[in-house]
Amino acid sequence: MAPAGRPGAKKGILERLESGEVVIGDGSFLITLEKRGYVKAGLWTPEAVIEHPDAVRQLHMEFLRAGSNVMQTFTFSASEDNMESKWEDVNAAACDLAREVAGKGDALVAGGICQTSIYKYHKDETRIKKLFRQQLEVFAWKNVDFLIAEYFEHVEEAVWAVEVLKESDRPVAVTMCIGPEGDMHDTTPGECAVRLVKAGASIVGVNCRFGPETSLKTMELMKEGLERAGLKAHLMVQPLGFHTPDCGKEGFVDLPEYPFGLESRVATRWDIQKYAREAYNLGVRYIGGCCGFEPYHIRAIAEELAPERGFLPPASEKHGSWGSGLDMHTKPWIRARARREYWENLLPASGRPFCPSLSKPDV
Repeated sequence: MAPAGRPGAKKGILERLESGEVVIGDGSFLITLEKRGYVKAGLWTPEAVIEHPDAVRQLHMEFLRAGSNVMQTFTFSASEDNMESKWEDVNAAACDLAREVAGKGDALVAGGICQTSIYKYHKDETRIKKLFRQQLEVFAWKNVDFLIAEYFEHVEEAVWAVEVLKESDRPVAVTMCIGPEGDMHDTTPGECAVRLVKAGASIVGVNCRFGPETSLKTMELMKEGLERAGLKAHLMVQPLGFHTPDCGKEGFVDLPEYPFGLESRVATRWDIQKYAREAYNLGVRYIGGCCGFEPYHIRAIAEELAPERGFLPPASEKHGSWGSGLDMHTKPWIRARARREYWENLLPASGRPFCPSLSKPDV
C-alpha cells in the first residue's frame, strides 16, 4: 500500500466519525518540547507558541506526516489563571500554528482547553466557566473546526467545560485523565461518560495519566456505562506513550520516575500497533496519544489501521512494514527479524540489570 494524501474538501469531525472513518489524533507536546528545550516543567504552560513557534510548527508537521488527522492547538494550561496577561496571545498564536499545518494535509484544527488550577481549591462554577469561555472566544475568532476539553480529574469540572463549549456551534469532545477506578471523587468511568454525554459532548473518552492498556480498560467501562444508559457517543482515546501498570489512581504523576526518568517505560512502535488494533476492535474511532507519544507512535497507529483507512501516511515512505527493510541486511540473524511474528513476540530488555521492572507510587 503506497503512502498517499487525501485530496478534496475536508469533512468535519462528526461526519468522519459517523461514517466509520478512523480519526487519528496527535501526540505529545509538553513532554516532547520539554525534552527539546522549549517548555519548562512545573506549570507546563505553552509559551513556546510565541517564543519558539518554529519548534511547535515542526512538531505539528511531524504528527501530520505520521498520519494525524487533527492538529490540536497547543493551549494546555493556557487559561488566564495560569498565564495571566499572556493567555490571549498564546491561544491566538497556537490556533494560527495549528491551522497553518492542518492546511498542508487532511487535518482538522481542534481548540483545546483543560482543567483549571483553581477547581481543587475553589469550586467556583462562575469563575471557572469564565476561564473556559475566554479561551472559547479565541477559538471562535480563529474558526477552529471543533473543540476538545481534555485532562479532567473531576467529572463536575469536565461537565462545566462541556456546557461552556456547547455555547459554540462546534462539535465538542471531552476526555478525562482517569483510570478504571474513576475520577477523584470516585465517580465511575461509566457514570462519567453518561454525565458528559448528557451535558452535550458528542465524543467522550480518556487521555493522559495512564498507559495504553489501562486506558483501554477505562474506555471499555465508559462504553458499558453508555450502553446501560441507552446513550450513544463517539469514543476517543489518547493515552500516554509509556507503560504504567504500577501507577495508582492518579496515574503516572505519582510514579517516582515522573517526569524526568520515564524513558525506560516508553512503548515500542509494536506496542502501539497492538494498542491501535485493540482500540479499533473496542469500537473506538478517534485514536491518538498524549504525553510520551512521539510521531513514530502516531505512524504506528496509521500503519496498523491502514487497511481500514485505505492509505499509509507520508512518514511510512521511510519505514518498512513490520521491519521489512531489514531483509536487505548483510547479517542473516538480522534479516530474520524482518517479519511480524518476531516483533509481535519480542520481550524487550531495559538494559538496566539492577533496576526493578515496576516502581512503587509515592502516593
